[in-house]
Amino acid sequence: MENVFQTASSHNKFKWENLGDIKQGRGDLGEEMPVLIYRLMQFTMLDVLTHEYGMERANELWRDAGFLAGTEFAKNVLDLNVDLDTFVANLHQTLSDMKIGILRLESFDTATGNLVLTVGQDLDCSGLPVTDETVCFYDEGFIAGILEAFTGTKYDVKEIDCWANGDRVCRFSGTAIA
Repeated sequence: MENVFQTASSHNKFKWENLGDIKQGRGDLGEEMPVLIYRLMQFTMLDVLTHEYGMERANELWRDAGFLAGTEFAKNVLDLNVDLDTFVANLHQTLSDMKIGILRLESFDTATGNLVLTVGQDLDCSGLPVTDETVCFYDEGFIAGILEAFTGTKYDVKEIDCWANGDRVCRFSGTAIA
């Protein structure tokens, strides 16, 4: 069997199926793990990227990774052939079921496609110490990827409130790019 992570033809080319059969591979341990371990992987990787490329570039790369993840998540987990209300309800339920966070759509402008949403109890920052900064760059990309996969429109998503800046939910503004 070909090693999908080391061959020249597949190196750095994400494919959903490369995530593997987690149920089979982790029969005794199961599909879940503590958020602490997820954050350990995430924050150490971001730290390495920051040291290598600087904070601004590392955050851009993190956002790009989130976008790729969000796009593939939407295409492989969500039903993209439903109306907006059904899509949002399904997204809310899926994020909750997968313990990613609790989504709430605060506003959606049907004329522009712009929106504001919150994610509570999210994987990335809920419970972090207050540092007076927004930190959910990966989530910005993840949400933008999901929105583009569903609407076919590019989105610029920015975190406007964050647990790490003293709020108790992460709030994102999504602007449709014409």
